[in-house]
Amino acid sequence: MALGHWTSVEEAVPVGAAVGGSRAAGGRAAPTVPRARPGATTALQPAPAKAPAPAADRARDERSVHFWAPPDLPGLTFDPLLARLLHEEPVARVTLPHGRGDAWLVTRYDDVRFVSVDPRFGRRAVMGRDITRLAPHFIPMDGAVGVCDPPDHTRMRRVVARAFTSRSLSRLRAYAQQVMDGLLDRMEEHGGPLDLVAHLNRPFPLAMVGALLGVPEEDRPRMARWTDTILSAARGREASERAKAEMADYFRRPPVREGSGAGEDLRGALADAVGEGVLSPDEAVGLAVLVQIGGAHAVRNNSANMVYALLTHPAHLARLRAEPELVPQAVEELLRYIPHRNAVGLARIALEDVEVGGVLIRAGEPVYVSYLTANRDPDVFADPDRLDFDRVHNPHVSFGHGPHFCPASTLARMESEIMLRSLWGRFPGLRLAVAEHELAWERGALIRGPEKLPVTW
Repeated sequence: MALGHWTSVEEAVPVGAAVGGSRAAGGRAAPTVPRARPGATTALQPAPAKAPAPAADRARDERSVHFWAPPDLPGLTFDPLLARLLHEEPVARVTLPHGRGDAWLVTRYDDVRFVSVDPRFGRRAVMGRDITRLAPHFIPMDGAVGVCDPPDHTRMRRVVARAFTSRSLSRLRAYAQQVMDGLLDRMEEHGGPLDLVAHLNRPFPLAMVGALLGVPEEDRPRMARWTDTILSAARGREASERAKAEMADYFRRPPVREGSGAGEDLRGALADAVGEGVLSPDEAVGLAVLVQIGGAHAVRNNSANMVYALLTHPAHLARLRAEPELVPQAVEELLRYIPHRNAVGLARIALEDVEVGGVLIRAGEPVYVSYLTANRDPDVFADPDRLDFDRVHNPHVSFGHGPHFCPASTLARMESEIMLRSLWGRFPGLRLAVAEHELAWERGALIRGPEKLPVTW
C-alpha cells in the first residue's frame, strides 16, 4: 500500500464481533478464474498451487476491526477493551470515533517500545491525513516536535534541553516549593471543605509551566482556558482550532526578559534558537504550545489522580506518611498504575512493511501504541493491576519512549514529589469530603481526571 494512501476494506464492528463471514480472509473478494487467451489451442491448465501465506500475513488477515469509542470512566478504572486486547489480541485493528479508516493498536510492552523507537514508523507522515482518532480535531500544529521525525526532531529536542539544565531545574524546584507553600497557606485560610482541583491541582502546574515558558501570572488563566478547550473532545473542532490559534498568536510575541532567571526559561531558549536560525518561528511556536498544553492540563489531572489514589488506598497513604523517603518510588508506581488518558495519543505511519508481534503491518498504515497497557503487561510487571509501593524495578513508559519521550518528565516528577510531601505535611488528616461515588469525572476529555476533588481535614 502506497505511503499516504489508506483505504479500509472492512467495516468497523462492535467490540468482539467478527467482520463479514462471506468474504475471503482479510475482507478481500474471492479470486476469479482466469480465462484462456483468444486463439489458444491448448486446454486451460490449473493455476499452480500458491505457497502458504507467511504466518504474519495470516495473523493480519484474521484480524477483525474493533470499534472503539472509549467510555468516560470514573476514578482509576482501566479501559476494559484495552485490558482485553492486551491479553487476547496484542496487535489489533481499531476504528476510533473520528477520522477515516482504521488503524493498528499495539498494546504489549516490548511491541510498544519497538514501534516507539523504530525509524520505520514515522510521525511526520500523519500530517494531512484524516486518520481515525479520538478527538474531532488534530491537536499538534504543523511542524510541532510531536509530529516530526529525526533529524528535525533531534534538532528541536536539543533546543528544549536548554531549559532543563541543572541550574534551571534547581531554580524551578525552589520556585515550585514557594508556589506550593503559598497555595497551601491559602487553603488553610479558606478552611475545608474545598475543591482541591481548583485550589491546588490546577494552579500549581499552571504556575510551573508558566515559569518554564516565561508566561506572566496575569496571563496564566487564559492559558488554562485555551488548554482546556484544545484538549476537550466534547467542545468541538471549531472551538479547539480557535483556541490553538489564539495560543499560537500569544507565543509569537517576543518574550519579556527580566529578573534573575531571564533568558533561562524555555521561551527565551526558543527565541534565541529562532535568532540563531536553529528553529523557524513556526517551530518555536509549536514547541511552546505543546509544552504549555502538556505541562498545565496533563499534570493537573494526573496530580489530582494521584491524590485520589492515595485517599482511596488508606494503607498506602499511611505508609507514605510514615516513610516519607518512599515518596519518589511511590510517585513512579503511581505514574505506572494510573490510567491518565483516554484511548491513545498520536499515531505513527509505517514507512515500509514491518512485522510487529507476529503481525504484518503494511507501508502507509497508521499505528497507535498504548503506554497504558504497556504499563500493565504481566510479562514485565508482576501483579500489574495492583498498586505496589515496593515495586523497585519499574521501567514504566508513562512519559513515552524513544525520540518522543516527554522532555519535561523531570519537572513533572519534581512537581508530584513536592505536592505529595507538602500536602500531607501540612494537612495530615486530609480526606474526601464526599462519598467516593459522588465524585464527578471529566467527560469527553483526552486526559482523565476528576472535575472536582472535594476534601477536608
